[in-house]
Amino acid sequence: MSNLSISHRGQLMPPSPIRKLVPYAEAAKKRGIKVYHLNIGQPDIETPKAVLDAVRHSEFKILEYSHSAGNESYRRKLVDYYKSVGITVDHNQIIITTGGSEAILFGFMACLDPGDEVIIPEPFYANYNGFAVAAGVNVVPITSYIETGFALPPIADVEKAITSKTKAIVICNPNNPTGYLYSEQELQTLKEIILKHDLYLFSDEAYREFCYEGRHFSAMQLEGVNDNVVMMDTISKRYSCCGGRIGALVTRNKALLDAVMKFAQARLSPPGFGQIAGEAALDLPPDYFDDTKAEYKSRRDLIVKRLNKMPNVVCPNPGGAFYAIAKLPIDDADKFCQWLLEDFSYQNKTVMLAPATGFYGTAGLGKQEVRLAYVLNLDAINAAMDCLEKALEVYPGRKV
Repeated sequence: MSNLSISHRGQLMPPSPIRKLVPYAEAAKKRGIKVYHLNIGQPDIETPKAVLDAVRHSEFKILEYSHSAGNESYRRKLVDYYKSVGITVDHNQIIITTGGSEAILFGFMACLDPGDEVIIPEPFYANYNGFAVAAGVNVVPITSYIETGFALPPIADVEKAITSKTKAIVICNPNNPTGYLYSEQELQTLKEIILKHDLYLFSDEAYREFCYEGRHFSAMQLEGVNDNVVMMDTISKRYSCCGGRIGALVTRNKALLDAVMKFAQARLSPPGFGQIAGEAALDLPPDYFDDTKAEYKSRRDLIVKRLNKMPNVVCPNPGGAFYAIAKLPIDDADKFCQWLLEDFSYQNKTVMLAPATGFYGTAGLGKQEVRLAYVLNLDAINAAMDCLEKALEVYPGRKV
């Protein structure tokens, strides 16, 4: 009998709640059903031609390792980009990572020891769970509610969750999966907490450019907390460049940068072609985001309007990103999302959604909620909402 076994960490590693329904979607397509994918944040906006051309036309004889922190030319251009959005850093305070994912993982591993705790408002980006497991860190969720549009929970709720093992708070702003845009006041509240309890604040700002009401206030704009704040960033959603796998960890904390650098050296360097793409993206005209943002706003307005017109459906108006969470009159979101793919079609079409249960850390929450990524064009969103409306009328587990 073999003594080989899977590590405890490997067994704890959670599967993606967003991708677990993929086999059912594939089976539906084989049956000839058209599936509208509102389940995953893969934008349908074309990657800018100038970005792809920079990769296509790059001329070098050897695809070498870059500096472990990333190409200096790219980091220097990022300094100018950050300055344009009100963030002052120098190029030595930026470490280029393999997607925003590696920035989060490096941040966790450099700031927290196994057994330490990180507080995250739920619902939260499901992969934070995976990064926490990889780093041996325990996630402590604090619940935000659909009734308040998923605003930051009260300061008392946050402080109640703090223990001697708490080392950090994580926010995603604007938020995935809720689309909530944290206000400057909410960031100031978090500043008070991290100063009082001597904590790190990790701020995932992947969707900074997509704010529809109000302006984006970065955690890096908070004063007096230079050593506490760690920003994670990525080109994936900003430039519709998910496969480029280029992100950044940004902090003014010198000791933390030195520690992260050792992790960066261990993986040698971030992707070469991805850095070329990221650097080229910074040469896009300042109005590049105007059309993209306007397109996402019109999609948001349509999907929220359609959802709230459906009987007993509630969907807050998200202030940013390209996600919304809706509460549906159903018994179980996981069953419902699977049923949509296995047993339902309307005019030979159906819709793929992400059950919100996978975005909560507290068991039992989100059972009537789904996340919708409005990454399809208006016609596709309308057709998908037609499917959802019909599905809610005939779903066997419907609740009123």
